[in-house]
Amino acid sequence: MIAIVYSGSNFANWKLAQKQTVVQSFKTNGINPFVNDEKSIISLLNKDIHLIHHAEEIKKIYFFGPGITSQKHNQIVYNAFSQFFKFGKVIIEDDIYAAALASCQDMPGIVCILGSGSNAAYFDGKKIKPNNYGLGYILADEGSANWIGTKIVKAYLNQTLPDNLEKKFSEKFDLDRKQILDKVYKQPQSAVFLSSFRNFAKEHVKEAFISDLLKEGFEQFTIKYLLPLIRQNPDVPVYFVGTVAANYQDLLLETVLKYQISIKNIIKEPINNLLTYYINKN
Repeated sequence: MIAIVYSGSNFANWKLAQKQTVVQSFKTNGINPFVNDEKSIISLLNKDIHLIHHAEEIKKIYFFGPGITSQKHNQIVYNAFSQFFKFGKVIIEDDIYAAALASCQDMPGIVCILGSGSNAAYFDGKKIKPNNYGLGYILADEGSANWIGTKIVKAYLNQTLPDNLEKKFSEKFDLDRKQILDKVYKQPQSAVFLSSFRNFAKEHVKEAFISDLLKEGFEQFTIKYLLPLIRQNPDVPVYFVGTVAANYQDLLLETVLKYQISIKNIIKEPINNLLTYYINKN
């Protein structure tokens, strides 16, 4: 049996498969070594009934997630998974590599992530070409759920949300200034808190403030990350992966079209493509 895990900061998608058959599909909380230590990851794994039931049967675990930026962070996830899956070989890769495999398979392409976070890279068909992107929710993440949530919360606190949206935000979340600042600056996993406002944006996407905000994020992402990659690697297809890209694909397509960019495919949840890829490899 193999396990495929594609994690964001908010939640992780899991697929367990035996040969060509999917045994289980489920979600857990997200796993990110920047915010989860080894102990907390083991605790998370021990709380899931699907994993407890199948742990000894799983012989290979392919984990893809954010925060796999160094050997140190890789080791945190590897150690936790190796302790839990005692009879399984653990392979740890970052989420941009997963997005590349899901989109490009074994062919070159430019792959972009717009989900809880954002990132972009050139994939040569075998490996990701390193770059200076992927700086996380504080320094970057333009166009992502984290970025969108941050902008909405900031507008609410600064009282620059349109009156109708301010009223709806206040009624929906019932958070005052002190509570918001405490969650952002004092509580753990502030990125998860900020990205939780993605649904508010989705519910009100037809409001000019929200649609303009989304287009601003997509434009910043395009200018800062996508255009430089296209200039360096012309004539290769462009792919997008992630819930934000999929949920707002009309606005995304409208934005990139301004720069004469064509998107070959948008994949909401890459785990299905990853599962097919690794079933065929095993």
